[in-house]
Amino acid sequence: MGVQGTLEYFSNLLSSIKKKKKKKQTQTVALKIRMDCEGCARKVKHVLSNVKGAKSVDIDLKQQKATVTGYVEAKKVLKAAQSTKKKVEMWPYVPYTMVAHPYISQAYDKKAPPNMVRKVADTSNVKETIVDDHYLQMFSDENPNACSIM
Repeated sequence: MGVQGTLEYFSNLLSSIKKKKKKKQTQTVALKIRMDCEGCARKVKHVLSNVKGAKSVDIDLKQQKATVTGYVEAKKVLKAAQSTKKKVEMWPYVPYTMVAHPYISQAYDKKAPPNMVRKVADTSNVKETIVDDHYLQMFSDENPNACSIM
């Protein structure tokens, strides 16, 4: 291997280091978009398919759902959908088996698809348990400073 081969080897080595980029992961972004007719659905599909990196766009008019699959970012898809002047939000529903208490008022939604509820944060809270323990101690028989009414 001569000088020419050595230079070519180092050149290839350096160029391969520069070209290595992290490949984006394929994502699926689901949106709830208010669509009334086929014309609205076509308009939304056209706008979402023009998002950079979008491979496929599926529109479900009955569920008011648009699903974009590809090398996309959720924020960019949401912004593009908002440019249609329609009411848009990220898909708020999850299977009811994923929620701890699916029948609480915040999770239950009449408009939700079958076997789906709204995604809500867990309702149990650390502060609530601490407060409950505090009240239990205050009215405990073992506490000499407890309420004298008991």
